[in-house]
Amino acid sequence: MSFGRYALVVLAILAATLGLAWPLGLRGLDPRARWAALAGGALAATNTLAAYALVLWSAGRSTNAFMGAVLGGMVGRMGLMLLAVVAGVLALGLPKVPLAVSLLSYFVLFLVIELAILHKRVPAGVPVR
Repeated sequence: MSFGRYALVVLAILAATLGLAWPLGLRGLDPRARWAALAGGALAATNTLAAYALVLWSAGRSTNAFMGAVLGGMVGRMGLMLLAVVAGVLALGLPKVPLAVSLLSYFVLFLVIELAILHKRVPAGVPVR
């Protein structure tokens, strides 16, 4: 799947789930909590798009380049996510619980989708090195 198509899938899932969550609970929250939920979803979406871009970039490269992109990218993305969460809580005053619940929920959802899509990219019967 191309990066553009993956981005459309991720953004469509984010929009659909936030649209579904609005009448089920987000509407009743205070505005700061709604912004925190939106920020958590946006952070998770940005994270999964960066991860997918790194995997696509490294797909045809050497094992060292692949491991460097995937593992180095993971460390870099974790650091940036931590900074974004701290900035959201301290600088923007976002409530911690809605931000954390949204971020972790979307992170798991997008990780499952990313792994399912990447699994389909590997042809059956090809040994993993």
